[in-house]
Amino acid sequence: MSVVQQSLSSFISSSNSTFLSQNKLKFRVQNVSVPGKISRVTKCVSAPSAEKTGHATKVLRNENLAKLQAGYLFPEIARRRNAHKLKYPDAEVISLGIGDTTEPIPDVITSAMAKRAEALSTLEGYSGYGAEQGEQKLRAAIANTYYAGLGIEESDIFVSDGAKSDISRLQVLFGSKVTMAVQDPSYPAYVDSSVIMGQTGQFQKDVEKYGKIEYMKCVPENDFFPDLSGVARTDIIFFCSPNNPTGSTASREQLTKLVQFAKKNGSIIVYDSAYAMYIADDSPLSIFEIPGAREVAIEVSSFSKYAGFTGVRLGWTVIPKELLFSDGFPVAKDFNRIVCTAFNGASNIAQAGGLACLSPEGLQAMQETVGFYKENTKIIVETFQSLGFKVYGGKNAPYVWVHFPGRSSWDVFAEILEKTHVVTTPGSGFGPAGEGFVRVSSFGHRSNVLEACRRFKELYK
Repeated sequence: MSVVQQSLSSFISSSNSTFLSQNKLKFRVQNVSVPGKISRVTKCVSAPSAEKTGHATKVLRNENLAKLQAGYLFPEIARRRNAHKLKYPDAEVISLGIGDTTEPIPDVITSAMAKRAEALSTLEGYSGYGAEQGEQKLRAAIANTYYAGLGIEESDIFVSDGAKSDISRLQVLFGSKVTMAVQDPSYPAYVDSSVIMGQTGQFQKDVEKYGKIEYMKCVPENDFFPDLSGVARTDIIFFCSPNNPTGSTASREQLTKLVQFAKKNGSIIVYDSAYAMYIADDSPLSIFEIPGAREVAIEVSSFSKYAGFTGVRLGWTVIPKELLFSDGFPVAKDFNRIVCTAFNGASNIAQAGGLACLSPEGLQAMQETVGFYKENTKIIVETFQSLGFKVYGGKNAPYVWVHFPGRSSWDVFAEILEKTHVVTTPGSGFGPAGEGFVRVSSFGHRSNVLEACRRFKELYK
């Protein structure tokens, strides 16, 4: 026992029971394996109080949070999955619901992160706070790899801890007085972050929509691209291509119409290109391939679905210098202030991984990973097509959008979970136009995807 532990033990034994009951603390010694270090550490943890005081502060709850409906979609799915596991403890539950990657990060990338982490234990290799906007080498690599020839410079790029985080930072940038439009269906974070910021009205249960949001209907009948002639003018337009959840991809002609629409209305497009590396045809990989986009668009993207960085957390946002507010002030300068105020920069270890991603070897490794998931997608598409379902997506995205006409999405989700022990995602969770659809993710081990498809065939044969 170390001197510190002896002193603490003596302190505990000499302390009276009144002290312990008043402070509600428990001291305990745990075995922890730490190479080259002492193997026993003492932890001080709070013991939960058995008494409920009933005390409430005088601080009002954020009324915008009270507008949110139920739980965020994916935690709600996780809750139902966990309840199913309790009901069927021996079942092999397969998750093809949440878009979380499953395959290991390529070694060329993890070795770069390991090297950076090891260097932090040396005087020569240690680094503390970095630039909030990201390391210069990584910003330059992103610009040269994904935006070469598009007029985007490294200074236009802000490295972050993921596209989802940047969506919320952008909402802070825009504030509560802007109006917004969103694809319907779309990734729930766009709408929920808008609600939290106070940009919306109350949820209208009869139409399953929030007031003051322009829902741009994207369904098979309009090739999953909104009829812009019927879309009201808004300040902000959230647009994702390839789309989550439908898997559809906007063509060059369609994106040209979107940019022209935004320019005509004086709007800003927030373009989510998190799945661009899955594109197999000649659809644009970036909104900045469209003439005039630098004057009306912001692009967010991520390494999550390319390199398996869903847990590592690394993404970026592009805000061109040409993008201006109505008073002529550069949007990028205000976003820079948001970043410097609310963020200390992405992990230096993660950024080392990002730089490795963009090396020739890293790019090849990411293409192979993307190719693996696309093979999974093909298997899922062929399975549902063989069962007579209408299937969308899957070509340029890791998601398959399956139509169950006339049925509730949550009912289909429950049926599949109950009878096959496979987790999917109900389409209505992405917006009212998603009703009657279920999203099936291709993120899974090959054996699990094959087994899930076998179960689908048993259920719907």
